[in-house]
Amino acid sequence: MSKTSSNNSEASTAAGLPGGRRICMLVYSFYESDNRVMRYARALVDRGDEVDVIALSSGDDQPRFEVLDKVNVHRIQRRDRNEKGKFSYLYRLLKFCLKSALCLSRLQLKRKYDLVHVHNVPDFLVFSALVPKLGGAKIILDIHDILPEFFANKFRRPDGSIYVTLLRVIESVCARFADHVIISNHLWRDKIVLRSVPADKCSVFINHVDTTVFNCARTRDDDGRFIMLYHGGLQRHQGLDLAIGAFALIHQQAPRAQFHIYGGGNVKPDLEALVSKLGLAGKVLFFDAMPMRRIAEVVANADLGVVPKRADSFGNEAFSTKIMEYMAEGVPAIVSKTKVDQYYFNDSIVRFFESGNEGDLATAMLTLINRPDMRLRLATNAREFVAKNSWDVKKHEYLHLVDSLLSAPKTQTVPVTQNSIP
Repeated sequence: MSKTSSNNSEASTAAGLPGGRRICMLVYSFYESDNRVMRYARALVDRGDEVDVIALSSGDDQPRFEVLDKVNVHRIQRRDRNEKGKFSYLYRLLKFCLKSALCLSRLQLKRKYDLVHVHNVPDFLVFSALVPKLGGAKIILDIHDILPEFFANKFRRPDGSIYVTLLRVIESVCARFADHVIISNHLWRDKIVLRSVPADKCSVFINHVDTTVFNCARTRDDDGRFIMLYHGGLQRHQGLDLAIGAFALIHQQAPRAQFHIYGGGNVKPDLEALVSKLGLAGKVLFFDAMPMRRIAEVVANADLGVVPKRADSFGNEAFSTKIMEYMAEGVPAIVSKTKVDQYYFNDSIVRFFESGNEGDLATAMLTLINRPDMRLRLATNAREFVAKNSWDVKKHEYLHLVDSLLSAPKTQTVPVTQNSIP
């Protein structure tokens, strides 16, 4: 990714092209590793809009402000993934909401925004856009993860608990505050329309892969290793403990195989302990999260992708971007048989296994390690699938939504986008 660090003041930021819109993205994540936010921002600047992003910093070595591919990135708070519980997590979210509201208000007062696109988690981050909304800006709430189910899964809370009920109330209030809601898959749209969002105010945009990023050539020589890969968040619903257990069952039959895990999250210490307990040191290796461009290179040099999600209340319906990232790089993928993944994919493009079944996952691993013909067939079919469903093909639907929202009179309904996969 081309990068221009800014040692000048924020006032030196280049304005958008004539006729362009002024748009802000607000996200509690690291912009340079958030593929969804990057796709939106780059699509907008490529057509001449001016885009600011308010996001997190991953360390002291990152500047508070810089320009990345013409996107103005403001990093207002450092995040270390070491939250001890839900209240520690909530404190940091609230702190970010306050700081982002102040930053967004200051930027709004300098030059008004036409639109603010707010990405959850949390839903209530949308209220940081109050000042731009009062100034006439349209507000999009983009629900990457449906929060009541995410919280219940992360903190093991029953569906009817007071916390989960409160989050559903907050979700509904936030949806009413926004002018439009984007949801990240069709299963969640059905759910959220029933409880929080009018159908004519909710569009679906799944996490289509950006083939301008995930198009790297393989550079690893035939070094004798067979590298299986997982990259992303390390949370319980992702099922990495199951994948490590499955790898333990087959590693002696596949002595060349290694399992590489990239990312951070609250279960990483438990996973590292499991690797030690199973005697897999040197076979299962952990790496820190990386910016998207570098992860694309890592994916291109893997032999097999593993997506071992649990088919529970959250993982069963959470669409995994990494599947299409493997596809775009020509890497065959083993995928848990969840409801959402069976909705979008089939056996001709991924190798499914029964969710939660270490033995079935182990069988899938060993089969693909030993069957290069099967790996090639899956990879070839998957690349054809991505060619029809990449972000480059689908991004016009997002741009049309933005334009419709900004040009629509208050009484006019904005066209809903289903963004379906054939």
